[in-house]
Amino acid sequence: EVQLVESGGGVVQNGGSLRLSCAASGFTFAEAAIGWFRQAPGKEREGVACMFTSDGNTYYSDPVKGRFIISSDSAKNTVYLQMNNLKPEDTAVYTCAAEVGRSVSCFPYTYWGQGTQVAVSS
Repeated sequence: EVQLVESGGGVVQNGGSLRLSCAASGFTFAEAAIGWFRQAPGKEREGVACMFTSDGNTYYSDPVKGRFIISSDSAKNTVYLQMNNLKPEDTAVYTCAAEVGRSVSCFPYTYWGQGTQVAVSS
């Protein structure tokens, strides 16, 4: 069964950094698209970043471009989201998602993790 488990959330000061992890299992890791989403209180869920595990191509939403980096470690079947220069508006529950197969895109996603909380204080 496909499973995605996020970790690495926490509380950080404005301008700080965190690295989130998404540990994946139950599918061929090299044949997937993995995305990060976030949802803040009172706001709709928004896409943050995605990558293709087959070739490493990455994409970012405008609010996080230049600050966040998505990467993967195929040996660990894990996708990371390095978040730098965090701002209070980055506060949200962050969730990873996966679409699996040999021909995939960054949207839509079939499988979702449980989420991890990120809080950025001013």
